[in-house]
Amino acid sequence: MRFMTTPDNTPDASDTAASTVEHTGVAAQDWAQASADPQYRAAVVDLLGALAYGELAAFERLAEDAKLAPTLADKAELAKMASAEFHHYEKLRDRLTEIGAEPTQAMEPFVAALDGFHKQTAPSDWLEGLVKAYVGDSIASDFYREVAARLDSDTRGLVLAVLDDTGHASFAVEKVRAAIDADPRVGGRLALWARRLMGEALSQSQRVVADRDALSTMLVGGVADGFDLAEVGKMFSRITEAHTKRMAALGLAA
Repeated sequence: MRFMTTPDNTPDASDTAASTVEHTGVAAQDWAQASADPQYRAAVVDLLGALAYGELAAFERLAEDAKLAPTLADKAELAKMASAEFHHYEKLRDRLTEIGAEPTQAMEPFVAALDGFHKQTAPSDWLEGLVKAYVGDSIASDFYREVAARLDSDTRGLVLAVLDDTGHASFAVEKVRAAIDADPRVGGRLALWARRLMGEALSQSQRVVADRDALSTMLVGGVADGFDLAEVGKMFSRITEAHTKRMAALGLAA
């Protein structure tokens, strides 16, 4: 899954989580302090590995999507976004190396799940590809922003930096809304597609977390600051609410 923010003037709860939480515990520490806990270090390596492979896959997918672009200008725009995603990947790869982790090994546990998601949600045309990038990948972005609020300051800064929108969000909204205006029947098909993406993205996210002990411990409070099972439920509720807003931005029913 690729990562992208919502082009909404009113930030979602998930977009502001990392900046509005009063940092205590692990979140008030820097990497040198927090990484003394080996379980926390393992969780961060997992997190950065998942993000790194997500960005690498995003680069590949945007390059493929460019082949479906109806105009040369659209092709060039997607190529530019693909380049930005690769630079995000490089930042994560370099950080993994810096903290003593081997980047390929850190990414490997997440390859099957992310490749499986992309295989199950391969778009059939240009518009489905745009909706996937905007709706499907934004769910992952929201998830990582929620987690970032409980990370040490150094890791939090890096995660938020690589989640910066590459411009695909406003681009997707503009193109999809124009297509629906031109042919309203397109809206029904894309709404069904977006709902499928929502289900697949949440299922894959939950499976990945369940398979990685350090990440699951981070979410339920053993490592990260402030999470418990009830809070995890609230987190997914916020992610669902953000999805509804994105659907509205596209002119689609959630």
